[in-house]
Parts: sequence; C-alpha cells; structure tokens
Amino acid sequence: MSLIFPGRFTAQVDGSCVVFVIGMRVNRLWAVHRWLPVARAMGPMLRQLLTQRELGLLHAEPLLYWRGVALVQYWRSFEQLARSPAATHLDVWKRFNRAVGGDGSVGIWHETCLVQAGQYEAIYGNMP
Repeated sequence: MSLIFPGRFTAQVDGSCVVFVIGMRVNRLWAVHRWLPVARAMGPMLRQLLTQRELGLLHAEPLLYWRGVALVQYWRSFEQLARSPAATHLDVWKRFNRAVGGDGSVGIWHETCLVQAGQYEAIYGNMP
C-alpha cells in the first residue's frame, strides 16, 4: 500500500504538460481470449516508460471501471508522448489488429489534452 501524505498538497509543472487518458472496454464479456491480451499489453509498455523517465512520462494512474480499464498519464510534452517507444507500441497495435481487428469484442480509446502553463489546478488531500 502507498504511503499516505496527510494534509493538502498541489502539483506544479514548469511549462505546459499533456494529460493522456488511454483505455479499453470489454464489449463481449465471454470473449476473454480477445480482451485479456489487450489488457495485458499495457503493463510492459508502462514499465518501460516508468523506468526510462527521460522518455517524458511524469506519472500514470490506473482506473478500473465497469467493463474496462484505463490509465491517466501525465507527460512532459506532446512531442515526447508522440515519440514514446514507438517500436513497442507498434508491435502491440499490430497484435491487436490481427487478433481483434473490427470484430467488436474489445474497444480501445484515448484522449489527449495539451495543458498550457498556468491553465490547470491540481489539489490533493490525504493522498499517496
């Protein structure tokens, strides 16, 4: 379990940053052979980004919701996000398209928001 920091805190980033939310949705619950490999694919990519901080990932937080899982990621810049380990990502993308393609069993999505310097607020109370 993570150490909780009691009290109220804020976060500050020099310059702009990027909020990237990426996820998958299980559309056919019984198609485990389709969605489980998709769910497992994020782990190795995330481990690489967390161990190689120079790639630009600042933080990632997993979210679990009905029928899916997502990651909220904070990046130093849009350029670093766009250049993040392309070889690893491309391999995962190719496997997804071969295994799932357009059969509808699994949905994938992402949203990218460029946040300009000074145009955000971040408040954390009693959080790790």
